Amino acid sequence: MLPAVTVLLDLPGIQQLLDVTPRAVVTDAIRAVVEDARGVAHGVPANDAEWTAAIIEAVTVRQQPSLRRLFNATGVVLHTNLGRAPLAAAALQAIQDVASGFCNLEYDIANGVRGSRHSHCSALIAELTGAEDAMVVNNCAAALVLALNSCADGREAIISRGELVEIGGSFRVPDIMAKSGAALIEVGTTNRTHADDYRRALSPRTGAIVTVHRSNFTLEGFVAAVPPRDLAAIAAEGGVPLIHDFGSGLLLDLAPWGLSGEPTASDAIRAGASLVLMSGDKLLGGPQAGIVVGRAEWIGAMRRNPLARAFRVDKLTLAALEATLALYRDPARAVVEIPALAMLTAPVEAIAARAEHLAASLRATGIAASTRAVDATVGGGAFPTARIPSAAVAIEVTDVDTAATRLRGARVPVIGRIADGVLLLDLRGVPSELDAELGALVAGALS
Repeated sequence: MLPAVTVLLDLPGIQQLLDVTPRAVVTDAIRAVVEDARGVAHGVPANDAEWTAAIIEAVTVRQQPSLRRLFNATGVVLHTNLGRAPLAAAALQAIQDVASGFCNLEYDIANGVRGSRHSHCSALIAELTGAEDAMVVNNCAAALVLALNSCADGREAIISRGELVEIGGSFRVPDIMAKSGAALIEVGTTNRTHADDYRRALSPRTGAIVTVHRSNFTLEGFVAAVPPRDLAAIAAEGGVPLIHDFGSGLLLDLAPWGLSGEPTASDAIRAGASLVLMSGDKLLGGPQAGIVVGRAEWIGAMRRNPLARAFRVDKLTLAALEATLALYRDPARAVVEIPALAMLTAPVEAIAARAEHLAASLRATGIAASTRAVDATVGGGAFPTARIPSAAVAIEVTDVDTAATRLRGARVPVIGRIADGVLLLDLRGVPSELDAELGALVAGALS
């Protein structure tokens, strides 16, 4: 016969647990443990100690936050499923400073009157990109909807068929655009679109031309596309804005580190786009945000749009974004202090040395570990064909799936990847100062 809830509540270990845990949480955990044991022929706790341990474990699971820190050892640096870009120390400090008290989110300190949250970050973004003005919303998809609604609500938006892409989470650009109130006009073909295709589509009903940078895949072979500079001229002929969704948020040229072919925000502005849309949490290395830069008249229209309130960002995002952007005033400092950039540009020799040290420490605990030269990727829909030399710790076990499950179940989950029957822990996405903690977690899960 299974013990009653009241009996289990009186166990000494549970009484101690009640000193630091809400009674309702403990009671719910006890009921769940008893229910799990009901009807089980074996595995039922045999004594008070086993009941206490099962209840404590159930309480621990209940109190575990849903959103948790983990180790990204996948080799995909800006992994969308794993939260994309980690924040710089300056951004974390800015969040703490703003969150710990009140701030001038919508208050004009100089004049003592109501201000606008849109005033924050705008001047700094314009300074860094060469744009006339800038605006921040909650993500890049919101930026696209707001831009189109402000420029082409009830009118037509022209876009190449080759740019009607699907982004993460099965969201599709044409579906997002349709929600803006603009009528989609597709031109060209999947693989080839020419300048005359856009010109023929221009009409008095046209509200905007849209170009979307294919950031997470490439088209090769018999292909043709109209570059943004030429599109800007065509848009000017038609008297409509060019909206350039270039996505990645790249502010620095990463060609010196072998990453080339991705436009920067400044490139897009110089090409003549009226509005340039990008993400804050990809290559920019900041918090999730949609950043719009471009001509003051169109940014002003977006600020006045009632939808701007629905897409606005909070004080924590603005604080983190401003602190991240400020680092870009010194590019050499940005590459070192913005984690995403530091990970992408770290010398492979340094990563290989870390992998050797970590593998040796794991072998000392009895785990079969070695090192492998591997290729990492950028992730976040940027530099889709780029392969970055990296190094991984290879865990050789009989059942790699079970090993991967155990690592995910660690106190701080460790997410690696399986290749050729081996569990790989790629260190390019792991800050070097966390190597010791990573080693302890792996040893604890697999020893």
